[in-house]
Amino acid sequence: MILALAGVTGVGKSFFKDKLVEKLDFKKVNTIRTRERRKNEKNGIDGIFMSKEELDECEKEGKIAYRFSVFGGEYGYLKEEIFSDDNMIFEMHYTTIDDWKKVREDIVAIYILPIDLDQAKEQTLKRGLSKEKEEERLREIDLQYNYFVKDKGLQDKFDYVFYNNFDEESENKLIELVKEIMNKNKE
Repeated sequence: MILALAGVTGVGKSFFKDKLVEKLDFKKVNTIRTRERRKNEKNGIDGIFMSKEELDECEKEGKIAYRFSVFGGEYGYLKEEIFSDDNMIFEMHYTTIDDWKKVREDIVAIYILPIDLDQAKEQTLKRGLSKEKEEERLREIDLQYNYFVKDKGLQDKFDYVFYNNFDEESENKLIELVKEIMNKNKE
């Protein structure tokens, strides 16, 4: 099974991804990033960091399942992880949902909405981004949130919409939802 989490910056995608790895034995899909590493990010743990030229070379060698650009950076995913038989999980930018449905039509996509948008913004401010990137991400939170909640067609492209209240109850509810999905996939 391949599971994708989408949602605004600061909504808890990384947190939930780590919890599902810990509690349900998912494996993380490593997002290849050409952007600069943030402080505390480790190559191979928080993604794969490489130059655009290195990503181009991987693509030429046929190792890339999907590649896209967002926030001024290039991103990619390795075929060996995307087409693995293991339970794999990754964070997906919401604008790529149509592409992902073509890459793996059996993908399960969960869009996470914050119950309180200000909490997502507070989480974003804790990231230590440059002032310019911070402002860009905060603007993008409002734009993406408003776009998503008003666009029923976009909502329907996701298999599930999950509401995060940034508490233990939300964590437990998401774990239970994913367990149900896993059980459905076994049938």
